[in-house]
Amino acid sequence: MLRSAVCRTFRKVSARAYSSASGAKSSSRGLKVLRRTGYVAAALGGVALWDNTQNASALTRTCRTLWTCSMIAFDYKWNFNPEHGSEIPQIHQRTAERLYNLITANGGLYIKIGQAIGANAAVLPPAMQEMFTRLFDDAPQIPFSAVQSVIESQFRHPLSGPDGIFAEFEEQAIASASVAQVHRARLKSGELVAVKVQKPHVRRQSEWDLGAYAVVIWLYEKTFDLPVYFTVDFICDHLREELDFEREATNAIRTAGFIASEPRLRDRVYVPKVYPEYSNKMVMTAEWIEGVRLSDKPAVRRLMGEALPSDLEKLAQRTYRPSSIDPDLRLDGGVKAIMQAMVELFSAQIFRWGWLHCDPHPGNFIVRPDPAHPRRAQLVLLDHGLYVRLAPEFQRQYAALWKSLLTQDLEAVKEIARGWGIGSPDLFASATLMRPTGFDPQKLKEMEEMSEYERSQIMTQKLREFLEDTDKMPKELIFIGRNIRLVQGNNQSFGSPVNRLKIIASWASDSLTKAPNLTPTQRIKEHVLNGLFKLAMLSLDVAFWIRRIQQLVSGVLGIKSFGFEDDLERFMRAFAKSNLGMDMAAASFQG
Repeated sequence: MLRSAVCRTFRKVSARAYSSASGAKSSSRGLKVLRRTGYVAAALGGVALWDNTQNASALTRTCRTLWTCSMIAFDYKWNFNPEHGSEIPQIHQRTAERLYNLITANGGLYIKIGQAIGANAAVLPPAMQEMFTRLFDDAPQIPFSAVQSVIESQFRHPLSGPDGIFAEFEEQAIASASVAQVHRARLKSGELVAVKVQKPHVRRQSEWDLGAYAVVIWLYEKTFDLPVYFTVDFICDHLREELDFEREATNAIRTAGFIASEPRLRDRVYVPKVYPEYSNKMVMTAEWIEGVRLSDKPAVRRLMGEALPSDLEKLAQRTYRPSSIDPDLRLDGGVKAIMQAMVELFSAQIFRWGWLHCDPHPGNFIVRPDPAHPRRAQLVLLDHGLYVRLAPEFQRQYAALWKSLLTQDLEAVKEIARGWGIGSPDLFASATLMRPTGFDPQKLKEMEEMSEYERSQIMTQKLREFLEDTDKMPKELIFIGRNIRLVQGNNQSFGSPVNRLKIIASWASDSLTKAPNLTPTQRIKEHVLNGLFKLAMLSLDVAFWIRRIQQLVSGVLGIKSFGFEDDLERFMRAFAKSNLGMDMAAASFQG
């Protein structure tokens, strides 16, 4: 009895002791979890604080990029299949919105990266093509105090005043882009200048941003089995160069020298004078140019004496004057003179100088009266941050390509394409000329009857065939293609006043007669071939002028008219759909 009572008492005490010990262990484990959670939260908070205050939020931006792109890849992998064929347009739309939100949220160099991708927007689905057309190089201004801090830290002098760098400096920027903004100032010698100031955090963020871009393109290649990573180093290297304003100043000076050496361009094109003593890696100072931006089409047409009634209405409604140029001034030559100078400028860059400005969008041109000849228009070229050097052998091959394309020497085209690792000469020919070759209406009908998934599979296969050997492909083609499309878009936006194809091809053919290291016999042969080539171009000229006359007559009769570039665009869109299953938006041809 006593033993039984003792045992019961012992069991109760043991149970309470065990319960107490278990509770202590559980409490200890909970405290450990809380402590570890606190440590992790404190570490993450510390990293976030460091990233925000010391690292210009570069890590946050990178994490945002990787998360967004992972979501896009997962969406395509999970939903892009025949079972969800009817939902494919929605997948493209979600992707476009995610990319647009990512690029605009991160800003800075992401805008430039987006524009680099947008150079090939034509191969993207329509929703993404539309997204890239909205991706302008535009951004809010940074505070004047930040601008002042950048300039004073770079030059170790006050911004203005008796001991200052400038006699006057306007606090309000006249333009603000993704990586820099521009202020008007006056030097102590009296000249008006444009001062381009890099935004403070861009340089610190750039390597993170470019690293994220490389990872994303690598993942894209592995996910979708498309050889696209080969472009990364080339694009990143040139984007880095664009952040170096000393290099931009050097580029501008070099381009001005090339233009001065070319009699056909020296009076028609101008590069603003650069002031190296007021320029460095984050600040560039150049001559202030008064004129009309090419992007302001109503003002350009009025200045050139070709204003439409709708242009005059728009200009009359403005409450500001974009330029101090006399609004009653009219220059000779019409918009044709401007477009002729532009197309010849970039033809000379490709085929003569091997030195190509890679961003000829309308905002980078100003039209002004030539100071030496006030009735003549002069095209002013801005923004010299991004140039590509073209090797002499590549120039020769590219000139031969253009000549072969327009004389329909398809064997020569195939030989050049094979040498560049390109497996689809017909597609390459059309992409180079921005003019379709080998269009088959029956293919278009067959393609339209396919599902979007089937067309996407064909496009992917065609692109793999096109990029046959990426090790051989000249990376310069990436930026040349963008340049050609933008120049075409500029010409098209003003009604196609010049025969762009003929101008480019003529410069290409002429350049072959001036190639170095030719024997006298070879040079004579090239001159003879050049003459024959120009005779062959008469048919292209006839087609251009027939369309031009129809366009002018339609305009007089008040009928909506289309230019030569509009015809090319329409045929190119049909060609892309029939051969690639690709729906190209109209904006694809505007860069």
